[in-house]
Amino acid sequence: MRIPALFRSIRLRLVILFILVTSTTLAAFGQYGQSTLSDRLEQRFSQLMHATVMRLEVGLNDLIWNVDHEGIERNLDVEMLQEEINAIQVFDGQDSLLTTALRDPQGLVIKGQINDDFTGIRVQTLLYRGKPPADSPSATGAGPDYLGRTVVYFSRNHIDQALNADRQRWMTEALVVDLVLVLALAFSLRMVFVPLKRLRDALFELAGSGDEGARELPETGSTEFSEVIRGFNLTQRKVQQVMQRHAQASQQAHDSAARAEQALAQLQSTQQSLVQSEKLSSLGGMVAGVAHEINTPVGITLTSASMLLDASDKLQAQLEQGSLRKSEIVAYVALACESSRLILSNSERAAQLIQSFKQVASDQTSEQRRSYDLQQYLDEILASLRPSLRKHKAQVNVQCAEAITLDGYPGALAQVMTNLTMNALTHAFKDEREGGNIDIVATRIDDRVVIQFRDDGCGIAPENLGKVFEPFFTTRRGQGGTGLGLNITHNIIVKQFGGTLQVQSEPNKGSCFTLEFPLVSPQQITGDRT
Repeated sequence: MRIPALFRSIRLRLVILFILVTSTTLAAFGQYGQSTLSDRLEQRFSQLMHATVMRLEVGLNDLIWNVDHEGIERNLDVEMLQEEINAIQVFDGQDSLLTTALRDPQGLVIKGQINDDFTGIRVQTLLYRGKPPADSPSATGAGPDYLGRTVVYFSRNHIDQALNADRQRWMTEALVVDLVLVLALAFSLRMVFVPLKRLRDALFELAGSGDEGARELPETGSTEFSEVIRGFNLTQRKVQQVMQRHAQASQQAHDSAARAEQALAQLQSTQQSLVQSEKLSSLGGMVAGVAHEINTPVGITLTSASMLLDASDKLQAQLEQGSLRKSEIVAYVALACESSRLILSNSERAAQLIQSFKQVASDQTSEQRRSYDLQQYLDEILASLRPSLRKHKAQVNVQCAEAITLDGYPGALAQVMTNLTMNALTHAFKDEREGGNIDIVATRIDDRVVIQFRDDGCGIAPENLGKVFEPFFTTRRGQGGTGLGLNITHNIIVKQFGGTLQVQSEPNKGSCFTLEFPLVSPQQITGDRT
């Protein structure tokens, strides 16, 4: 696992850091001790050389003056007792070697000759009978008082040995101290990381457990980690409570979602019923208008047929009685021709109205896909809406620059144009003023058709302009408005025709609805236009 490796890494880093800090500190103190010891040894060595030279100056003057060789030898033996001296040479006034005392490789003092490769710090001292003046020629080893000279070879081995021994000592002490402190640190870290490992294992168990929580850690001792473990147990209990509340909230949310889905289904069903009612209401209004419109030609036809029947009965009666006159035949023929003309023209008008209504009503109820001519179909739709237009004294002008053939759902287009027309009659011309005009302009742009539906009514208030396509929004609440007409129109154009519907309006300057959609409507899986 990665976590134990992380713990080991932290522990290793702490140990390495501790060793580095301790070793650096001990090395600094060791270097300082080395420097102090070196200065002290150098000072003592310098004092030793000076004292040795002074003693030789004092002790050998009389001995050389009296040519006391034994005294010179004894004096050199005494000085050679110092381990810092490797050799001493004594020369007389004629620079002849009187004696030499030196130390062999085993450290014994012997008499012999000094080779050229003899090592050591060479110090020469001139011996005088009296103290010559500093500028006297005898200061250079000449003059009547010059007795000779001594050459002393001093060794620094004892200084180097002492420094090496001291260095080995503090290095050994550093290693021992490092080892002791590392062991103490390891023990201390064990006291820290063992509870942390237990806490880590408990956290992983809590994170990976499928139930409400993991087991609690035992609360033993009174150390800081005991408080941490106690806090972990309290946190775990709190987490368990939160998880239980979360499970309850999830269950409640699930139940609420189920209730919301049920309410949504009911709402959609209600909305579908309202939309269907709106469609049927529109179709019912169209039926009433068409029925009223057909009443006139049908009435004229019935009256003409009745008059023709009466005239025919009278003519037949006069013919049977033999009292038929030429003037009566001429009058009958004139009446028959006029009645026939009225019957034919009004029957054709009624048939045309019935055919237009039949086509539009069939399209709206069946929602079948077919190809149709836009100009002709708009005329059929407006023919079915003529009674409502006449009631509001509104005039409709259709402009179609060229023949435009659509492949789609004519019933849906009839629903759109009916909704826009009824919306204009209800809202734009609500004061039923005379001279209301509606212009429908259709143009083709490549493979798309653009229909502009403009009226010169009262317009739409700016605060309502962005809401007109929202479902159930209407400014005629309680006056017959449902707020679904423009919403259905928007859904048909956007969802079923794959187009766009936009509106521009200013108060008292009318409104303009712009419909743009492909000549060929996209395939629909269902006929639902909502």
